[in-house]
Amino acid sequence: MILMQLNDLSKSFGAEEILTNIKFEIQENDRIAIVGRNGSGKSTLLKIMAGELSYDEGELFKPKDLSIGYLTQHSSLESDKSIWDEMVDVFDHLLLQQQELRRLEDKMKQTDSLSDADYEQLLLEYDKKQQAFDAAGGYRYEADIKAVLTGLNFPDNDYHTPINELSGGQKTRLALGKLLLKKPALLILDEPTNHLDIDTMGWLENYLSNYPGAVIIVSHDRYFLDKTISTVYEISWHHSKKYNGNYSYYLKQRALDYERELKAFEKQQTEIKRMEDFIQRNIARASTSKRAQSRRKQLEKMEKMDKPKGDEKSANFTFRINRSSGNDVLKIDQLAFHYETGDPVFSNVKLDVSRGERIALVGPNGVGKTTLLKVILGRLQPEAGSINTGTNVEIGYYDQEQQRLTSTKTVLDELWDEYPEVDEKDIRTVLGNFLFSGEDVLKNVHSLSGGEKARLSLSKLMMQKANLLVLDEPTNHLDIDSKEVLETALMDFPGTIIFVSHDRYFINKIADKVVEMQRNGTTTYLGDYDYYIEKKQEEAEIKKLQQPKETVHTEDQQKTKFQEDKQLQRERRKKERKITELEETIDQLETELAALEQKMTEPEVYEDHEKSLELTKQTSEIKQKIEQLMEEWTALQE
Repeated sequence: MILMQLNDLSKSFGAEEILTNIKFEIQENDRIAIVGRNGSGKSTLLKIMAGELSYDEGELFKPKDLSIGYLTQHSSLESDKSIWDEMVDVFDHLLLQQQELRRLEDKMKQTDSLSDADYEQLLLEYDKKQQAFDAAGGYRYEADIKAVLTGLNFPDNDYHTPINELSGGQKTRLALGKLLLKKPALLILDEPTNHLDIDTMGWLENYLSNYPGAVIIVSHDRYFLDKTISTVYEISWHHSKKYNGNYSYYLKQRALDYERELKAFEKQQTEIKRMEDFIQRNIARASTSKRAQSRRKQLEKMEKMDKPKGDEKSANFTFRINRSSGNDVLKIDQLAFHYETGDPVFSNVKLDVSRGERIALVGPNGVGKTTLLKVILGRLQPEAGSINTGTNVEIGYYDQEQQRLTSTKTVLDELWDEYPEVDEKDIRTVLGNFLFSGEDVLKNVHSLSGGEKARLSLSKLMMQKANLLVLDEPTNHLDIDSKEVLETALMDFPGTIIFVSHDRYFINKIADKVVEMQRNGTTTYLGDYDYYIEKKQEEAEIKKLQQPKETVHTEDQQKTKFQEDKQLQRERRKKERKITELEETIDQLETELAALEQKMTEPEVYEDHEKSLELTKQTSEIKQKIEQLMEEWTALQE
């Protein structure tokens, strides 16, 4: 079933054309990525799909009842409620159903006021509403909330924390969590991995893989895209093009398509040139004029191909070094650090770095990765342990916060003031390689986007020519194309690299060693990110096998137990009602028996043989009936 279809959709802002003749189709359970340069119109397209922005031309078809969930890049959950209460709001309809079930249960306890028919009708109504509650997820919504909150790194002891006390990143994660719990038929996510650590991104990948609806994603995280999507729409030169496959497939296919289209274009151009030459040589000659005219008509009717557009202009740079370092670059032993006003950040850190190594530091947020980099740089002093720097080591640092940029300077002065001996022409050439051209170099730094600031910081790092690069989240704010240029530059770098990154695709490309940081030490894995994950899974399996088996109540078992408990309650209430009915009947029969026995003592009865015999028979039948009822009553009491 088609959930949404866009036909020849176009959008402009004033005179600036953003999207042109966009064709897009979303089917049930599709997993689609929209990729393209920063500024290509990806977020604009998402807003149009979500109904938050109008379009100028074209058509957009969707069912009237289509439920759409949209997460913007800057989504933030603002609320005075606690984390748990805000998430429970998603299930208001289930809470109402739950309250109705409690009301019916209370009513069923009032057996004295109900007839058998009313009681049976009440049971039928309860069973019907219980089944509806079950089908709507009534027995699992609390488990769903806990699963999402745990996956997004909110532990149990945070559930009662007021949302207005959380950080911006935490509020963004909660906005994502609430959207996931709503489970709209079409989920639109604009940079959903912002503010997520690696473990949380892994959880989100698994969650989206099993999501019961269609998912549209814009993300610069290529590893995340490879794990979650099966279709790619590229937005380039204002147009869209579809690729059936994950992100890695799209990269290969795009290159093949361009090569094929370029060959077809060049072949047609050769044919056109040949026909034009023939026409020019033969149009004036009587013997060949008709043939030349025929070729001219052929040429006029020919559907001319446009030259395929290659990639839009990319940054272009390399990292060089002034001189090589010694073989031993860094030796870190038993390093510990804590801030004066807080608990220890990390301890027992051990790390040996040799020339040419590419080391990725990974670990959960808050474990001290950035702090360790600052200790290595000498900006922070360790509490304990030692750092020994090798011979001729020159360190270049990339700061994810861009604190080394001066907001009041122009782009040109920011770089030129660092290297005043370099000619302005050469500084402009460097900036041009980082996509700052013409008047762009006269922009103030404070007016730059995150991606532009990142490219300016990289230009300063390139000019430094250090042989040890210490990089803190170098791919933040970069679009996919800029990330790929950076990867190529770092892969060709002749020095040593230590870096922190949440970009797993980037880690796979660059790292030959992964160092996992914990609060009380480090663990080294000799390989890329995929190798690190594989070894972590092996360790988890071994640990699981070594642990004693425990009884685990699954969701289905819990639901079955709940239903069994409810059935037992119904049976108990029915038994109690039956016992009451038996007691009332026995009391009535015993009263009748007492009356008959009293009557049998009267002279006119016991002197009348027939009357005495009839009453004896009646009393015998009543006694027998009482005995049977008593047996039934005794059985029910047991």
